[in-house]
Amino acid sequence: METIRLGRTNIIAARSGFGALPIQRISREDAAAILRSAYNGGVNFFDTARAYTDSEEKLGYALSDVRNHIFLATKTAAKDKKGLLKDLETSLRLLRTDHIDIFQLHNPSELPDYDDPDSLYGGLLEAKQKGYIRFLGLTNHRLSLAEQAVRDGRFDCIQFPFSSLSSDEDAKLPALCQENDIGFLAMKGMSGGLITNAASTFAFLRQFDNVLPLWGIQRQRELDEFFSYEKNPPKLDEAMWKIIRKDRLELAGTFCRGCGYCQPCPAGIPIETAARISLLLTRSPWQQYMTDEFKAQMERINGCTHCNHCKNHCPYGLDTPNLLKYMLGQYNQFYAEHA
Repeated sequence: METIRLGRTNIIAARSGFGALPIQRISREDAAAILRSAYNGGVNFFDTARAYTDSEEKLGYALSDVRNHIFLATKTAAKDKKGLLKDLETSLRLLRTDHIDIFQLHNPSELPDYDDPDSLYGGLLEAKQKGYIRFLGLTNHRLSLAEQAVRDGRFDCIQFPFSSLSSDEDAKLPALCQENDIGFLAMKGMSGGLITNAASTFAFLRQFDNVLPLWGIQRQRELDEFFSYEKNPPKLDEAMWKIIRKDRLELAGTFCRGCGYCQPCPAGIPIETAARISLLLTRSPWQQYMTDEFKAQMERINGCTHCNHCKNHCPYGLDTPNLLKYMLGQYNQFYAEHA
């Protein structure tokens, strides 16, 4: 498998990283089997987060005996230094390790105070000084904030949504990171499942020699597909660009990326799915959304309390309540025609 240098961390990682958010949806043994298969196939970079329920625990269970041969990145959504250090302690225990290679601030709404020893950044520096973390990272969905973090030079690594659907402005971020020798981790390579041709986004990302994609994987067949691309990399030729342009045309404008920062919803609405259901109905097997159980989940939109938690927490600034109302109408029309 090809390798990549992750900026000034000098981490040499396989060019396909493992995004461990999806393994929270499967059993511990199934997760262990996939993680071990990834490691045996050459993957050596694994990314998770404190917020991903039992993902860290599953990683520790599956890979603790090969810890010295892999790189671990995790995240904290803590709001202060005390919470950060508490999260770090939990992550170390669950991952069964004495250090984290890259410890990341998880999508903060603003950059921390670099000069305050009691800020989140102060917590990162303290943890590094004590040897609990090796490098400092930050994840974000806001381009302006990510760019500022790179220019500030206080973080060793930036994680940002990046795929074949990314805008021309987003596509400038890898070069900015390269200029500043900052590592670039690409999340949402499949755009939350909206990209149905993995080869196209794989080829698109492979053109950037400093970008490490973190593929979200929960099934062996998904892992096998990326292994096949590593062995025979798809070419970013005119045929592939035709696929990408078609995706961009169909998904033009603002749409829900399924990041989940809108949750939890007090009305129990499955926002990440419901807010993009019209796209999912045309870009994935629609039969799975025609069950009575799923229809009942969609009907929860009628019980929206308009607390605006989702709207206030959307990193893309979507008017989520109105988007959900629109999507319910689209879903009901499709259901009437196909159920």
